[in-house]
Amino acid sequence: MITPIRARCIAVLALAVTLVFSGRPAAVQRQEEKPPIRIGLIGLDTSHAPAFTQLLNDTARADHIPGARVVAAFKGGSPDVEASANRVDKFTAELRDTWKIELVDSIEALVKRVDAVMLLSVDGRVHLAQAKPVLAARRPLFVDKPLAASVRDAVEIARLARESKTPVFSSSSLRFNDEVQAIKRDPRVQQITGAIAWGPGTLEPHHPDLFWYGIHATEILYTFMGQGCERVTRTFASSGDVVTCQWRDGRTGIVRTIREGAAPYGQVVFGSKGVLSTMPPDPSAAKRSSYFGLVSAVIEFFRTGISPVPIEETVEIMAFMEAADVSKSRNGAPVPISEVLPSR
Repeated sequence: MITPIRARCIAVLALAVTLVFSGRPAAVQRQEEKPPIRIGLIGLDTSHAPAFTQLLNDTARADHIPGARVVAAFKGGSPDVEASANRVDKFTAELRDTWKIELVDSIEALVKRVDAVMLLSVDGRVHLAQAKPVLAARRPLFVDKPLAASVRDAVEIARLARESKTPVFSSSSLRFNDEVQAIKRDPRVQQITGAIAWGPGTLEPHHPDLFWYGIHATEILYTFMGQGCERVTRTFASSGDVVTCQWRDGRTGIVRTIREGAAPYGQVVFGSKGVLSTMPPDPSAAKRSSYFGLVSAVIEFFRTGISPVPIEETVEIMAFMEAADVSKSRNGAPVPISEVLPSR
């Protein structure tokens, strides 16, 4: 007869044998056994919707990101924004027909089906309204750039997140670019004295100038400089912008947007032991989507509830860009970031 104590011993021995032959610790096995995080998408008017879904749902991809799946989506769309109206039906059809994603009629219906939400709507003006039901349901929320189309809306999203105790993360994918992250890790620039970042500066009439494409170069700059910018000065021309900024500790940064000619992304980082602009390519990066770094960061955020970019930094980025618009209206006069932040 097998006693209860002997039965437990046999079970423990069987588990030990299994682990020895599997070569995987119990903690790893438990992680593998966890069901994937169910993700809902808001806004199918951007190429990010199918691109992020492929990374998460296509297990055959070499750069597949495990641990989460897109399961439902709310179409959204803005008829007065050309980049939205011209693409939303195409991407919606791809999500529905190729990836078999369930489409729902409201964000309230979406949050009932998912564990976390990616708000991808290309129009930053709708982000606050679309974020409200997600935060009310206390679902971890990633907001694709820009966090909002105004500093005031960005501050309100941050307030609602705080009050509901719901984690929020927002970023451009350029912050998690392989080269940007490699430079950031390099010991020669661990003490950064300044930086320059550049990229496309395409404008969209419903958004403050830098909020549309200039946010990418701005995010690169903030990846290296962090919070603490005090004032912004912008020189505007049809060919692009030069935005200079001074941090409270005396460091300076520059954002250069490009609207004519070649318009790549790039950076120069000034460190205490070196000046870096490029890094040797990572051989494995050639097999990965350019969104791999960002989506990996988002899934880790959903798993832990800890944003890799503090919401306060993201709000400051919005203020930086809005202050640049004010500087433009004043013919390049310096504008304190504090001027555009709503009074508390």
